[in-house]
Amino acid sequence: MGKKYRRRQAPKTADVHTLHTDDKHGKWHPLMDAAAGDDSLRDQRYVKNVSPRSEGQRQLMEAVDQHNLVMALGPAGTGKTYLAISKAVEAFEKGEVGRIVLTRPAVEAGESLGFLPGEMEDKIAPYLRPLFDSLTDRMGGRSLKTMMKNGEIEIAPVGFMRGRTLNNAFVVIDEAQNCTYTQIKMLLTRMGWNSTMVVTGDPDQTDLLPGMSGLADISQRLEVLDTVGVVHLSDKDVVRHPLVAEMLRVV
Repeated sequence: MGKKYRRRQAPKTADVHTLHTDDKHGKWHPLMDAAAGDDSLRDQRYVKNVSPRSEGQRQLMEAVDQHNLVMALGPAGTGKTYLAISKAVEAFEKGEVGRIVLTRPAVEAGESLGFLPGEMEDKIAPYLRPLFDSLTDRMGGRSLKTMMKNGEIEIAPVGFMRGRTLNNAFVVIDEAQNCTYTQIKMLLTRMGWNSTMVVTGDPDQTDLLPGMSGLADISQRLEVLDTVGVVHLSDKDVVRHPLVAEMLRVV
């Protein structure tokens, strides 16, 4: 009888529901998955449509819709990379392109990290991390991992792009201010049929030696072409902390 009594008193596991709480308020956190059992963050579902938050961002998004090649120039925090990747994800989901190709130069920001350990993917991962962050924010980690495994999303440094023809693709060239004129020219000529290419960068914030960056020069040359969209963003388009825009006005 003692065993039956203990079974009646024991709570049923099916009726138990654990709510995960945050440390600050002690309330349930919507990103915590109780079913996971390991306090891991759920793979989030994000808003599919991204709206511009400034006039410059509106011009950039319209330029991507109207041109196959767009040069997006502006200071940090204006959403150049995020909007370009959002447009890439949107085009892929609509079936307008068959893959997304993202590339950026593997240039260190004023300091030498030395030789990084691991395989080639491990060595270039720190330089490509900002692209991973934007993609994860737009589609979630699980979808990103699946699409990369299937070859629908490719992220590579500039040095791996020579000799290729990118057909049926949405190509984003990020941090182009760290590319030389020859490198940017090489990247632009990778464009194939049914492809869109967006080049983003800030000519005033290059990590190359003075005079080596080719972004400003090649953008000025391409601006005379009606078939190329060149969008200049300013501190008025900064969507980060307001202090970022204030600093950009004086430094």
